Parts: sequence; structure tokens; C-alpha cells
Amino acid sequence: MVISGCVGPRGDGYDPAHVMSEDEAERYHAEQIRIFAATAADMVTAITMTNVPEAIGVTRAAQAAGLPVVISFTVETDGRLPTGDSLKNAIERVDAATGHGPAYYMINCAHPTHFEGALGTDALWTRRLRGLRANASTKSHAELDEAEELDDGNPAELGAQYRALRDRLPYLVVLGGCCGTDHRHIGAIVSACVRQRAA
Repeated sequence: MVISGCVGPRGDGYDPAHVMSEDEAERYHAEQIRIFAATAADMVTAITMTNVPEAIGVTRAAQAAGLPVVISFTVETDGRLPTGDSLKNAIERVDAATGHGPAYYMINCAHPTHFEGALGTDALWTRRLRGLRANASTKSHAELDEAEELDDGNPAELGAQYRALRDRLPYLVVLGGCCGTDHRHIGAIVSACVRQRAA
């Protein structure tokens, strides 16, 4: 079993109103990451990253603490980070600034329909995407913020979407759920992807 110490974004995970510099982000996240390094944590996972400088800062703080790090970006309905950066640009910039520091990248807190069109076909950068924790809902972040009831989407449909994404992203091995998901969604994802592997 791998123990991951999770790091969240500074401020609103949907709205990066204030984007730190790389150095500021490294200082901000360093204390928590150093604490993880003194525990049984095997790695650090930065969840719902909205911007590139913060992802670089987290990566450098983890490197300084001697811990492997995973960066998980969130995107809007157009497949871009809340700052407007494409996933391709974000991954390539973090890799360039940190010597390919992250062990791999993930996408979380977005529905597959939000980013599937941004993945391209057999692009080298997509090989760095190894994990996915999608939302159950197709709603935007703004719509989810305003919602008064949980939108749990369609578990079977989400499982099929994960399977389709694994067809396109053969390196995708870390699968889970984010907002609105529960045991039904995870069960559907596992069933769909186990059938895929067996086939």
C-alpha cells in the first residue's frame, strides 16, 4: 500500500484569484511537505492545482524534502486550467522547470467531457498522465458552486468514459473519483476497466 500525503491549492481550488510566484509557492507548501517527509508518507500528491507556478513550487518543495510528487491539475469545461493554460502547456512547463520532477500527472475535479477533447492523439505529453479522479457531474465549477443539491451524474456512463480514456491513454493506471462520486461510481469504473483489461 502506498501512502500519499495530499496537498491542496492555496485559496479557492476553482478560482486562482492570486497566483503565487514559483518561489512563493515553494515556501508556502514546504512546511507541510517537510512534515509528510517525517512520517510514513511515501509520496506527495498535489490535488486540484489551478496554475503552473504553484505546481512548480510544490514539485520543488517535494524534491527538497526527498519525496516523490504527483501533480493533479483541474480544468474548466474547455479543457484548460482556470488560468487559461492548456494541459499540454502546463505539463510541459512544470517538467521543464523541475527536470521532469513529478513522477506523473493526474486530472481531478473535472468531468471527462471537459478534457477529453484536449488530449490529442498519441502525444508525448499525454504519456505523463497516469491518473484520473473525475467529477460525477458534467456541470462547470461555477455551476457546482451554485448547486444546492449534489449532482451524482450517471455511474455506468462514467465507467464507460473511463474505459474510453484508457483506450486513448494506455499509461492511465490510477483511477478514482472526485466531486459527486461514491461507491457506485468506483464500482462502475472498476468493472468497465477490468473488462477492458480482460479483453
